[in-house]
Amino acid sequence: MGHQPSPRLTGLQITGIVLGAMVLTMAATLFIVKSWLFPAPFKPVRLSAAETQRLEHKLAVFEQLDSRPLPDDRRPLPGPSRPELGPAPGPLEPEAYSEEGASREIRLTEREINAMIARNTDLADKVAIDLANDLVSLRMLIPVDPDFPFLGGKTLKVRAGAELAFRGSRPVFILRGISVMGVPIPNAWMGGLKNIDLIEVFGSDPGFWKGFADGVAAIQVREGNLEINLRE
Repeated sequence: MGHQPSPRLTGLQITGIVLGAMVLTMAATLFIVKSWLFPAPFKPVRLSAAETQRLEHKLAVFEQLDSRPLPDDRRPLPGPSRPELGPAPGPLEPEAYSEEGASREIRLTEREINAMIARNTDLADKVAIDLANDLVSLRMLIPVDPDFPFLGGKTLKVRAGAELAFRGSRPVFILRGISVMGVPIPNAWMGGLKNIDLIEVFGSDPGFWKGFADGVAAIQVREGNLEINLRE
């Protein structure tokens, strides 16, 4: 039985394959460029009715709001309904300051935190927080000024992560990294702050980190939850 020669591609077939590969490459490149330079906005978190009620109760406890109904002549004027923002606050009533019975515990879920961010319409689709065990992660979309060279008018995707825990009777805050457009920023560009406990380094000097550490009695970050106990 004689050996059959393998069919050879004609010039037209080769041209078609090359053109097809070029089209696929261009389409993939355009998709990558679009997703890299023009990322889609984040989807704001929408709480259910039960979640909204729980969040409003927590905020009312934090702020020690008076839940008594206002007289008819003191109620706010009617306006457009915004269920996602919760009930509209009424006029403030004079009230003597007191810490009696005030809770020093702050407990929020990841969804509640993102929902509160979404209340600010400027940040609703530009910032997202993720809570994991001892880790707080942040995603941001930052519009670039149109006059900025090269990236003017584009949107930068920024991600950051930090360890947040409580050890040795002190809070721990360790910056794990920052990336821009998926590229991690070198530690040298961040002033050598990566993977060090900023509270341990700066918490002994007057300033933000010392004040933050001295005011926290306990802190715990778990999957989807944040719990903070404040000192007196």
